[in-house]
Amino acid sequence: MLVAAPGRQGPGPLPGDAIDRLDVGLRRRAFGLLPGDHRAVGVGAGTELAQLRTYEPGDDIRRIDAAASARTGLPHVRLDVPERAITTWLVLDLSASMAFGTGRRLKSDVAEGVAEAIGRVAVRRGGRVALVASGNDRPRVLAPSGGRGALAALRRRLAEGVVADGAATAGLADSLTRVGRLARARGLVVVVSDLRDDGWTAPLRRLAARHTVVAIEVVDPFEAALPDAGRLMLVDPERGRLVEADTSSPRLRAAYAAAEARRREEIAAGLRRAQAAHVELATDRDWLRDLGAALR
Repeated sequence: MLVAAPGRQGPGPLPGDAIDRLDVGLRRRAFGLLPGDHRAVGVGAGTELAQLRTYEPGDDIRRIDAAASARTGLPHVRLDVPERAITTWLVLDLSASMAFGTGRRLKSDVAEGVAEAIGRVAVRRGGRVALVASGNDRPRVLAPSGGRGALAALRRRLAEGVVADGAATAGLADSLTRVGRLARARGLVVVVSDLRDDGWTAPLRRLAARHTVVAIEVVDPFEAALPDAGRLMLVDPERGRLVEADTSSPRLRAAYAAAEARRREEIAAGLRRAQAAHVELATDRDWLRDLGAALR
């Protein structure tokens, strides 16, 4: 079951010029895998000349090349190398831990904004966007599509919220495995998650063997170190369990910080082994500016 995250602030404004800069950066990061950067088979509509030939009845008159026709005295048509439309797969973490945030907004707010921004870039130049999100007892899927309809469907899904605390849910590994089965043609996979889950490294490596993968990790500053706030009753959002912690204890805070540092090292090592690009966005910063800078 998905619920609205308490304290939701939303991702903030997404100005068009920022999306334009992100477009350029993402194209570079994807090593030319976005529309217009790879050739399809044959000839057709495109931007690069494949062939000039004399006009034949039935040819599209809009393809008549004025310069060649004037030079030869016969009408010639232009046939171009078609551009291959690329599908961008968004893998979105909707687990309960994403509803946490102590900065400007929640982690789920940042993830929503990233998904919206990537979706807007993905449908440019005839591209398509698809969504696979962790939610309920299995991944939730939006099939690849393009244009305004694709963005409208994506926004509706993003507005549904996150998984309720303690609810059974499909993990990130399940979503990555689902993308591996569905994404047959080589494309771009963007994973948006706090990566506070187990078992995702192996399916991510399998995906990165066939696709360009960008892992966008959303973090909160309070996750790196416990504040000295006395004795607290905390809720484990993934399992719904209550945990009592005396945060005034220096030993506890040191142990927590060490465990979190080890976890971050494991995440970085797992992403390096998968050869996935790693972008870190924080809830207390301007996430859109940081995303554009990281993908520059």
